[in-house]
Formats: sequence, C-alpha cells, structure tokens
Amino acid sequence: MITRMGESQTTRLNQVFGAVSDPTRRAILGRLGRSPARITDIAKDFPISLNSVSKHLQVLERAGLVRREIRGREHVCALNVQPLREATAWMDDVRSFWETRLDALERHVVAARRPR
Repeated sequence: MITRMGESQTTRLNQVFGAVSDPTRRAILGRLGRSPARITDIAKDFPISLNSVSKHLQVLERAGLVRREIRGREHVCALNVQPLREATAWMDDVRSFWETRLDALERHVVAARRPR
C-alpha cells in the first residue's frame, strides 16, 4: 500500500498510537473527555503516584492529545481531539483500501467456483 502521508504526519500518528496503547493513558483521555482537570484531580482517579500520572500526561502532550494550561501553581489539562480525528481518518483510509481488496478477492473466489 502506498501512503500519502509525510514524515511529520507519520511521526504524529506513531505518537498518537503509542500514547493510546497504554490503558492508563486511555483512561486519562476518557477522564479529560468529560471536562478539563487539574493534574492533582486526575491523579485521584488512579492507584498510581502523582509523578506517574504526570509522566503519562507528558506522553499524551507530546502526541498532541492533551493541552496543559498553567494557572498560577495549578496545571489544568484538557483533551485535544484533533490528533484522534487524524488517526481515525488514517484508519478509515486503510479500512477502505482493504475492503476494496477483500471485495475483489471475494469476487474472484466466487467466479472461480462457478461451474463452466
């Protein structure tokens, strides 16, 4: 399959899939999907240290999935869905490609089974 994605888009997609590959990070995204939250409030939802939650958030930030706003001493994180939309669009393209190929294979197999 030939890809039309540039190197930076590929890197971004790799970061997004890497970030969402971890169940804790997916849960953090789910939490932020409800509303923005302070890091300390996010950490209350998980049986891991505040430092561990911060590290997970850094991975999500590098992937562009989370935006952090500093308000005085508080760090408030919010979900950024755009990278997920880009990943979904890529998956839709791949699915469309393979559905077309599999449909063609099915037609070939059905035609080959017909008596002549």
